[in-house]
Amino acid sequence: MKLYKLENGVIIQDNAGKTYFKTINNWDNYINRDDLYTFLQSEIVGLDEVNDSFLSAVQAPIQTQEVWAAGVTYLRSRDARMEESEEKAGATFYDLVYEAERPEIFFKATAQRVVGTNQHIRIRKDSTWDVPEPELTLVITSNAKIVGYTIGNDVSSRSIEGQNPLYLPQAKVFEKCAALGPCIYVPETPIAPDTKISISIVRGTAVMYSESVAISQMKRKHQELVDFLFRECDFPYGCFLMTGTCMVPPNDFTLQSNDEITITIDHIGTLKNTVQ
Repeated sequence: MKLYKLENGVIIQDNAGKTYFKTINNWDNYINRDDLYTFLQSEIVGLDEVNDSFLSAVQAPIQTQEVWAAGVTYLRSRDARMEESEEKAGATFYDLVYEAERPEIFFKATAQRVVGTNQHIRIRKDSTWDVPEPELTLVITSNAKIVGYTIGNDVSSRSIEGQNPLYLPQAKVFEKCAALGPCIYVPETPIAPDTKISISIVRGTAVMYSESVAISQMKRKHQELVDFLFRECDFPYGCFLMTGTCMVPPNDFTLQSNDEITITIDHIGTLKNTVQ
């Protein structure tokens, strides 16, 4: 099942690809259900099927939820962070957190700073090295239950983070610093380990970077990350948790205005954004 957010309702797409529209009053309450898959199955009973033209107006699947993120969950991510911090003697921090029991989890964005598919993301004016980070993103209820998945782009300023690990909030949090979408994928069982994430960055007509990996390369378990996040935090309407990336463009690459970023994850769909 897939769930798309519209301004005045939702689109529910069943496992056969049929789409249904329903008017709702509150997205927060609608998705904060531990039985979301079963609930959506019951919702489409009695609804009329609609065409997919509604999908051109989808919004980021968020209302007041917070977006958090986990770092250094893949070996390649650890190596990249060590490389960017080596000159400033901060490289060892990332090596230690990769092996530690406690994962790196940090606040990423409020809904205000999140954009949806086909919208513009931003890069910081005071940064010289900026990259997208394609990430499988967990949709979690207020009871710490993973009920769905979406695609996340954790836009990052590597030049700022590389100066000092204490600058991480500035490297990660700014206007339009995150993208989510195009939908929430709500499966009956957890997403398969062989699920692939792909990214492509196009500048003009040139492909600047392209790669694809399976989420099975992640060192941490999804529920492990959720359990740490919920240890001392409450989320009345649930939250989103980006789970990290292992796709890192070459060190001589940095995002520029008008670059087009396409991130695809099996089962979920494609998130497209252009740099403002």
